[in-house]
Amino acid sequence: MIRDLRDWMDRLRKAGELIEVTTQVDSHLEITEITDRVSKRFGPALLFRNVTGSSMPVLINQFGSERRMCMALESDSLDVPGERIQDLMDLQPPHGLVEKVKALGKLRELASFSPKEVKTAPCQEVWMDPPDLTKLPVLTCWPDDGGPYITLPLVFSKDPSTGVRNCGMYRVQVMDERTAMMHWQIHKDGAAHLRDSEGRVEVAIAIGTDPAVTYSATAPLPPHIDEMIFAGFLRGKSVEMVPCRTVNLEVPANAEIVIEGYVDAGDIRPEGPFGDHTGFYTPVDDYPAFHVTAISHRRDPVYATTIVGKPPMEDFFLGKATERMFLPLIKMTVPDLHDMNLPLEGVFHNCAIVSVKKRYPGHAKKLMNAVWGLGLLSLSRCVIVVDHDVDVHDVSQVAFRAFSNVDPARDMLLVDGPVDALDHAAPYFAYGSKIGFDATRKLPGEGQVRPWPDEIRMSEDIRALVDRRWAEYGIPGPGDRTP
Repeated sequence: MIRDLRDWMDRLRKAGELIEVTTQVDSHLEITEITDRVSKRFGPALLFRNVTGSSMPVLINQFGSERRMCMALESDSLDVPGERIQDLMDLQPPHGLVEKVKALGKLRELASFSPKEVKTAPCQEVWMDPPDLTKLPVLTCWPDDGGPYITLPLVFSKDPSTGVRNCGMYRVQVMDERTAMMHWQIHKDGAAHLRDSEGRVEVAIAIGTDPAVTYSATAPLPPHIDEMIFAGFLRGKSVEMVPCRTVNLEVPANAEIVIEGYVDAGDIRPEGPFGDHTGFYTPVDDYPAFHVTAISHRRDPVYATTIVGKPPMEDFFLGKATERMFLPLIKMTVPDLHDMNLPLEGVFHNCAIVSVKKRYPGHAKKLMNAVWGLGLLSLSRCVIVVDHDVDVHDVSQVAFRAFSNVDPARDMLLVDGPVDALDHAAPYFAYGSKIGFDATRKLPGEGQVRPWPDEIRMSEDIRALVDRRWAEYGIPGPGDRTP
């Protein structure tokens, strides 16, 4: 188990996945420019040890490759955690002594994932007096940003009605020493807490946790599921939590930095612009102010952050982990769905490619509507449906099928509904149109007035013969794209 951020950094360092930069760099634009170039090449994590105006080193790009994302989840594949989730979801009423013993073991395992409260914690070793956000090496990422932004925060709040804890990841714009802006979008749980409150919501922000805890803040869990229980499930051991000093919340005990405070529904101010993962600036809009009541940190803290912008960036791999991890749960709700890919070019909410084993006319369009009814997938601007024998992760193959198989009048479905709050193409805020493309082979009942042509395929005998002689021919192996 990875214990905390420092243990994670040690593992990255030993694996050759972390480069330490000792040259002095500026948190204003310069770190972003360096990291952007590294991200575009799927390069290593970076630890900037000499940041202008701050004694804190800056860690960035820790999730910036599939290998590191697998390392973060301590798994050989991003599909493995999803298989573990499916195993838990398949828990059925046991029959017989052996099955009862197995079920009891699973229930005990689940119980062991609950957070454990501790009284003292590394994150409270040092208290900043007075609290001052400007002492943190917060990045100003892009030239037209409204200011410096905390971009990898774990934001804790509680549902004012149920008291259930929520942990999300929302950007935070630093305004001055004691004030920041909380980017709680309309569809997010934090925004719901503020709407349901009597005007004030206590908030705690943790920065720099072990990777499973950090990832859990991004996971699209239902509101009643505690992200820290999910983190315990991923890391195989419960997360230690410590009570805050000035707000009624708990935070991960091993976090590097903790910021305590509150958000007031009566204090709404302009926030932005911000260079976002869409590749465009999110314009100025009104959001609630976050008022700081305390800041604590470990001795010699490390400031963990990220940048977003035109892909590829490290947030793509966080999203890819979510796609693979939650696919089994989606398939439990929508068993027609065979596989799914949220391609890099779609920046999460612009495109979902799904496959289906068609059984009846209109099956692909049924799947489109199912996707548009699934949590945050409901915000997908474009859904492309292909047959089950198409590799949804091969975007070129998908494009070939879409370009070849789609008749616009027959195979396109246009609907209106909610879209992502960051969707700059929508005609209204968080509301617009979405489109689906049925790129599957057509059945007779789908208006197919002539036979659907057979796909060109080499005979299996010849394929087997060439497979046997491949090395003999000296031809590069399958998948080898080197010239």
